[in-house]
Parts: sequence; C-alpha cells; structure tokens
Amino acid sequence: MKHVRGWRDALAVLGFLSPALLLVGAFTLWPAVWAVVQSFTNRALTGIGAQDPSFVGLANYQRLLSDGDFFGSIGRTALFTIASAVIGQTLLGLAVAYLMAERPGWKLRMTPLFAAVFLLPLAVPETVAALAWASMANGTEAGLLNRALDLAGLGPVNWLQDHAMATVIVVNTWRGLSFAMVLFAAAFESVPTSVLEASMVDGATPWQQVRRVTLPMLRRQILIFLLLTVITTVGIFGLVYFLTRGGPGSATQLIGIYIYEVAFRFFEIGYGSAVAVILLIILTAFGLYYVRLMREET
Repeated sequence: MKHVRGWRDALAVLGFLSPALLLVGAFTLWPAVWAVVQSFTNRALTGIGAQDPSFVGLANYQRLLSDGDFFGSIGRTALFTIASAVIGQTLLGLAVAYLMAERPGWKLRMTPLFAAVFLLPLAVPETVAALAWASMANGTEAGLLNRALDLAGLGPVNWLQDHAMATVIVVNTWRGLSFAMVLFAAAFESVPTSVLEASMVDGATPWQQVRRVTLPMLRRQILIFLLLTVITTVGIFGLVYFLTRGGPGSATQLIGIYIYEVAFRFFEIGYGSAVAVILLIILTAFGLYYVRLMREET
C-alpha cells in the first residue's frame, strides 16, 4: 500500500513539474545541445555552410586558440564581471543593505525613502535603462552628466568614447544593486538580535560584529547571490550592446557581444557555437565551484 501511494505521489509531483520541465528542456537544454552539435560543423547563414553544412571536428576550437579577439573578449568580460558584479553589486550591495538594516544601537533615518530610491532600477526594463543612460552620457553639452559638470565649471566629457568600459560598469552596477540590496537586507534582518547583543556585551566593535558574526552567518546568501550575479553578468548582452554596441572599436566587446557578432554579423554559426560552448563550460565550472563552497559550509 505504501509502495502504491509512493508511486502516486511521484506521478503527482511529476505532473505538476512537467510544464516547467518542458519549458526548461525546450528553451535551455535543447539550445545548449544544439550549440554543442553545431560547434563541430561549419554551419553558416550564407554560402556553402548554409546549403550543406559538414562536420569539421575540432577545427572551430583550434581556431579559437589563435583568435586574439576571442581572448580579448574573455579578458574584458572578466574585468567587467569583477568590477560590476563582485565589487559593484555584491560588496556595494552588502554595504548599502548593512546601513539600512535595523540592529542594536543603529537605525537609519528615512529608510523607506532610501529603499524606494535604490529599488527604482528594478522598475526599468533593460532596454529602456540602456537608452536612458545613453542619453545621460551623451558626449555633447546636452548630456545630463555633462550638464552637471558644466555647473562645476568643467568641460564636457565623451563618456561612451573615452570612458566606455567605466561607464558600462557603472550602469551595470546601478542596474543590479537593487536586487542585491533586497536580498542582503532580508539576510541582515534574519540575523538574531540576541547574537548581536551578546557580541556587544563581549566588547566587539561594529567592524568585529560584521566580520566575525554577521558575515559568517550570511555566507550562504552571499554565495548564492554571487553565483547568480556572476552568471548573469558574464553572459550580459542587451544592456552593453544598446549602450556601446561593443565599441568604441572593441573596448566593450564582451563575450556575449562577440558571440552575437560572429554568429549573426559574420554569419558563422558553427564558430559562434564553439565560442558559446566555451562560455557554457566556464559558467558550469563557476557553478560547480560555488556548489562545492556551499557544501563545505554544511
């Protein structure tokens, strides 16, 4: 009887999960498998590769080893991810959430107002945010940032030409800071007040409380957010593409933009798929590493 009930429960769970599993399979697993298969071919959108694609083995991956543009995009993506995801969103998000969290001996005034300001980016679609920042960072005197500089007696700055990478790092940090603040604010609120009060009785300074009490208790939440933000930042496309299109030159050509240009601008689907597979391997390695860190914690 228990065996029959167990099978019924399993079928019920499978029935509820089947729509989500079908969506994941159709829009995540199948495209990944398709990309892996195409990476071993010379498939293209024009020419012979479009009419009759053939198997080329590891030729696309061998070509990657001598592709300076590919390695350049990997380096720029690493810089962009560390600056905007790790430092900008994670560390800055932790700091903002810590300042806004209520704890013994500390309460920030006008917390709802600050929360509303930091949550505004969540209400703005990615494309709209990119176009709005492109307008603000206009290199002419009409740009909002340059108008602010003009009030200080400084000349206009061509932000998206002379400081393109710094600009997209700031924009991506602004874009993801809201989610970081919400997650970490909830995490700080979950820290027992009794633990913080006990550390104060023992003579711990605020910095010692953060370093030795609060952060160790929030290690899992920090790792989860770091995993999510690294994955989304490494594969970012729309925000940077609408701002700079990878320029000037290749200054902001991240790996996502490089894949798009190879596959859909130069029509080399097979080679673009090989680059995408390398990106998939990198992200999978990051994911496995973070899972290992969380397992070590437990």
